[in-house]
Amino acid sequence: MPSQLLPVVQRGGRLRGAAGFETKRESILAAFADTVPPELRLPDELINNPPVNVSDVPRECGLLTLEDIAITENYDAVALAGAIASAQLTATEVTKAFAKRAIIAHQVTSCLTEWFMDEALQAARELDDYFNRTGKTVGPLHGVPISIKEHMPLAGHWSSVGYLDTRTQDAKDCQMMAILRAAGAVFYCKTNQPQAIMHLESHSSIFGRVLNPYNIGLSAGGSTGGEAALIAMRGSVLGVGTDIGGSIRGPAGFCGIYGFKPTSYTLPMKDFIAGGFGAELNVLCSTGPMCTSARDMDVFMSVISSAKPYLTDPRLIPIPWSGLNSTPTPESLKIGFMMHDGVIVPQPPVTRVLKWAYEKLSSADGFSVKPFLPFKVNQAMKNIRLAYWPDGGKLVKEHLAATGEPMMPLTQWIIQDAEGPDVTSSGVLQQRLTRDEFRCEFAEHWQSQEVDVVICPVYVGPACEHDTALYWNYTAFWNYVDYPGVVVPTQIKAGGKGTEKYDAADQPLSEQDNLVRQMWQDGDFEGAPINLQIVARRYHDNELFGALRRILDALA
Repeated sequence: MPSQLLPVVQRGGRLRGAAGFETKRESILAAFADTVPPELRLPDELINNPPVNVSDVPRECGLLTLEDIAITENYDAVALAGAIASAQLTATEVTKAFAKRAIIAHQVTSCLTEWFMDEALQAARELDDYFNRTGKTVGPLHGVPISIKEHMPLAGHWSSVGYLDTRTQDAKDCQMMAILRAAGAVFYCKTNQPQAIMHLESHSSIFGRVLNPYNIGLSAGGSTGGEAALIAMRGSVLGVGTDIGGSIRGPAGFCGIYGFKPTSYTLPMKDFIAGGFGAELNVLCSTGPMCTSARDMDVFMSVISSAKPYLTDPRLIPIPWSGLNSTPTPESLKIGFMMHDGVIVPQPPVTRVLKWAYEKLSSADGFSVKPFLPFKVNQAMKNIRLAYWPDGGKLVKEHLAATGEPMMPLTQWIIQDAEGPDVTSSGVLQQRLTRDEFRCEFAEHWQSQEVDVVICPVYVGPACEHDTALYWNYTAFWNYVDYPGVVVPTQIKAGGKGTEKYDAADQPLSEQDNLVRQMWQDGDFEGAPINLQIVARRYHDNELFGALRRILDALA
């Protein structure tokens, strides 16, 4: 790597594009490197010989003060806002600590696309000045640093929709960023996403592959993998992701943090994707928080909902937020456990965590726990993979050809079923009719099983090895039916190679299942976190959080 670029740990090879693409890529990375001062650069020896688990690098590298470490490790977003509002901390010192830790995290995980500490510190000083003059905060997130996924427009900063030719410097904040800024949030970085923003691994042809902090041989997930890795590294406590097939829940699960995909049109996404996204003709995207605590998800939802974004975006559904603490739940909460989806049995540590949760909740008061039967997952996955690309993948190829950008293997994987001519308007209509019929059938299926929420895997295993995030079943199914889902960490992690095996009497359900079993046998997933996914009916987002509060209390 040329000396003027910031050295960053990477795993796996990098596909090279045309000469013009490579020149532009190098200029982007050089501009990034120019923002990083020498005193915040890790030594070459560490970059060249990193540990497998890099999660402790920020704490141990010597580039952070004890105060920086305390600020970044001992608070969630709610606690930071409280400490600033009570004058225990200033917005400036909080922002500086997280900005420093973020750039350290980037050097060992490739989690960022942009880093702007000086601008963030100026914003933080203005907040401190306001607080000192008035004794008041500007809003509930006063001084809280928030990280943002690359494609979301932020005034004066770069965004793209996962291709070089779409890279744009935005003149103004999109609707959600304006709401967060008005609430007192401080923006200091943007985070890495994959090509086309449509992989369950965040591998950008410009910024490289995001690595899992707990095992750099594993993926951090996608498409909001940069956010997940940064938060797991405590370079952020609160970020924003998007999810059309698992892009919040997958990376949150891979990296052991909290993430929430609301029902579509619950939160604003105005101007998130320039020119729109053809998949949303039939599969609606969603946006939501990624963070380190359940109450941070809750306060994020409350802040955005309280701003009444539906007044200026009539697509949004104006459902008031009652969330964790104000949503009533049944005296006996009915929980269904979907141990597998009928297509792929999850890898052993995921099954172990599901059994642990099943036993804990079965023995706790106030719960009725039973198995939940899967429903036509193969059909849903076939339908959604076609619906993602109504143009047959044509626009993807046009974007790549415009600059000579190389196509990533997972880009080819996700478009392959739909490749071909554009779907006609009548074909898109038929996809819509098929989707709606499926949703009605599934609603009847859910009703027949008499459950309030479902607990299931986040993915077919813990974090996967690089370039193997092939099967989105456990997240994308819920996008297809448009049900809200939250993922929460457990204290359980995958053991070393060979320490856990499938039940000998358990036979593969499909060819996909067989391949997933082979991946487990061949791979090394040591240290990968295991999360649980909890799902509720469409637009029962408040009820989901009411249930979540009780479930977390019971699981302790």
